[in-house]
Amino acid sequence: MTPELLLENIEQTKHDITPYTVTTPVHRLRGRQIESILGTETEVFLKLELLQVTGTFKPRGALNVMLNSPMETLAKGVTAVSAGNHAIAVAYAAKALGTSAKVVMIKTANPFRIEAARAFGADVEVADSGALAFERVEEIQATEGRMFVHPFEGPYTSLGTATVGLEWCRQVQDMDAVIVPIGGGGLMSGIATAVKLLQPRAEVIGVEPVGADIMHRSFQAGAPVRMHDINTIADSLAPPFTEPLSYELCRKHVDRLVRVSDRELKEAMVLLFNEAKLAVEPAGAASTAALCGPLRDGLRGKRIGAIVCGSNIDLGSYSKLVADFL
Repeated sequence: MTPELLLENIEQTKHDITPYTVTTPVHRLRGRQIESILGTETEVFLKLELLQVTGTFKPRGALNVMLNSPMETLAKGVTAVSAGNHAIAVAYAAKALGTSAKVVMIKTANPFRIEAARAFGADVEVADSGALAFERVEEIQATEGRMFVHPFEGPYTSLGTATVGLEWCRQVQDMDAVIVPIGGGGLMSGIATAVKLLQPRAEVIGVEPVGADIMHRSFQAGAPVRMHDINTIADSLAPPFTEPLSYELCRKHVDRLVRVSDRELKEAMVLLFNEAKLAVEPAGAASTAALCGPLRDGLRGKRIGAIVCGSNIDLGSYSKLVADFL
């Protein structure tokens, strides 16, 4: 039976994953740079999900999927396709729950992320393309009986990410707006649902890179679509397609979408380092980039929630991305 995203189910999910995750803190962002952009009357509350185990929100969904799978299925192990963060999360969740993971990562994945997945005990294979990676995962499922853990689609995934929204709404009261990055929609589908249940007055705003605006295109088409011309530094926000459930939840609960450029992502990375001493990957800076860019004037003077969703980036890659600002 497919679970509904009801408050009691989100609460139960929070209870179930708590032994394996942390309740991430909220930080009130202050400083001369952010105040010069937004004014002193604007309140910004960063949900620091980069401090989650494995460095991103991803374990919440992966754990919930595995915890709700039959024991005999889980015992055969799990598999996944990922450019990085999802593979790391699946590896961690498999280790935490006493099973094995075989993940297929794309050759363009950051070596730091590949090694992180291996460090959690995953058997990592590298494919030349996303299409070949999915083909290989299908082979693994057929020959080894491993369960596929989708990177963003499914009710248990959305219930897992809804626990972010549950925590956030209880940490910060009466938010006027909540800003969340969108890749495939797994994170947003859960957070948006929880926010509309707990703080329905809050505007939920999704952020996508200009070169990977798959949810924009899906909203315009009125259905999930596939995208081939992806071009962004935010590889964690660059799936080639959307899926029905995550799309429908976003369509239902997201009030509007905005786009940010790679330049704006880099500027936000620098701002977060200067003002909050956070070194984040591009996707982790997307909400801040939107707040300081396309949302700047409309949200001035309001209580804003912005999530910092990930930090899985090595020092060399980070330095190259922000080199123009040094």
